Amino acid sequence: MDLADVTELRRYTTEDLPSIRQMLIDVHADAFADQMDDEFHRRFPWFVDQWGGRRDFACVVGYEGDEPVGYAYGAPATEGREWWRPFMNAPDDPSTFSLSELMVRPAWRKLGVSDELHRAILDGRPEAMAALSVDSTHPRVQALYESWGYRKVGESRPFADSPLYALMVADLPLKG
Repeated sequence: MDLADVTELRRYTTEDLPSIRQMLIDVHADAFADQMDDEFHRRFPWFVDQWGGRRDFACVVGYEGDEPVGYAYGAPATEGREWWRPFMNAPDDPSTFSLSELMVRPAWRKLGVSDELHRAILDGRPEAMAALSVDSTHPRVQALYESWGYRKVGESRPFADSPLYALMVADLPLKG
């Protein structure tokens, strides 16, 4: 199997959430199967509802045939409440797309699927920046984002039971 096997990218919005909600939850359960005993990961359906209910929610799902292999989703940040605000001065254009989730199921990892999903979710975005958080105990994932043009601006633990996250931003459009 290679990247060419991911035959289709499908785009979804807030209106589509009822039809894709369970699929998003199922892909997360597969991607984090070794961590599903953790209360934070078991609350993932709540996060899906919070993000999916936002105005201008955007989601891209990669499929091999009818099988979802991974997805990326997020939404424009509310001005003044962006993740990066406590860690850096506001640029001239502070508009930000918050990338909440980018995950690929284990059988499709290391094939370029994450890069394809990442580029697809950000392609044509009108915001000046993208922001995301990555578990700080995963330096290889952080390095992957750095290779895509992100830079770490701080760290945060948004919930008492969440991991410590590296907060990262990138200018849009992405270079390269």
